[in-house]
Amino acid sequence: MTVLVTGAAGLIGTMLRERLPALGWQLRLLDRIRLDGAITGDVADPAVLDQAMRGVDAVVHLAGQSTEAPWPAVRHGNVDGLFQLFEAARRHGVRRIVFASSNHAVGFAPRADTELSGDLSPRPDTLYGVSKAFGEALGRYYVDRYGMQVACLRIGTCDWEPPDERALATWLSPDDCSRLVDSALRAPDLGFALVWGVSANTRRWWSLDAGQRIGYEPRDDAEVFASRFTSGSGDRSGDLVGGGFTTPAYGIDEVAARG
Repeated sequence: MTVLVTGAAGLIGTMLRERLPALGWQLRLLDRIRLDGAITGDVADPAVLDQAMRGVDAVVHLAGQSTEAPWPAVRHGNVDGLFQLFEAARRHGVRRIVFASSNHAVGFAPRADTELSGDLSPRPDTLYGVSKAFGEALGRYYVDRYGMQVACLRIGTCDWEPPDERALATWLSPDDCSRLVDSALRAPDLGFALVWGVSANTRRWWSLDAGQRIGYEPRDDAEVFASRFTSGSGDRSGDLVGGGFTTPAYGIDEVAARG
């Protein structure tokens, strides 16, 4: 089966390009950055999406603004671009979309003594988080209105290794990222799913239940990196899921001032 991967030149796109073919997927790639064998173009351009969408069986949507930024950048990639992506999929009869959402869609949710379920109500911590909550709502709409199948992955800290102490809880390893996406692509009768994108970390705050319901079985644990960090040295997450992104430094005016 052929899967369109948007944002294929990015960090997660690179992880998936290196791993999904070994799991049996044929990839078609799309990015604004020129990449060998890929379609080059903007995800908000319907003509580019029509070219990319022809003949594919599913979409893994990673493209867009990848962190907090002034609203015009967030809106273009994560609102306008996402709408165009869903419309192109509808035009071409592509029913399954795996959407890279983010833990920042629920960043103002408090951490708890028990693991947080994947279906927490949106409480975005940034305009970037707002755009991811919009993406989840748009996915729900296309499931209910047009019978599509959408998995929204509330991704934590997806990196080659945990970058700081907080990530000992939130890390999603490259291999587990590919396992999660593979499960979302294969899950029968998917409907609509909200799933935490996190590895089997000893310190995780988030439940794996929703992922397990779609067949996701993570194998990696950030605890193997714990000795690199002095307790409390890098964990500024406080009591909220979004950590530092919930601080005043990420207000609209503050972000705009940084450009």
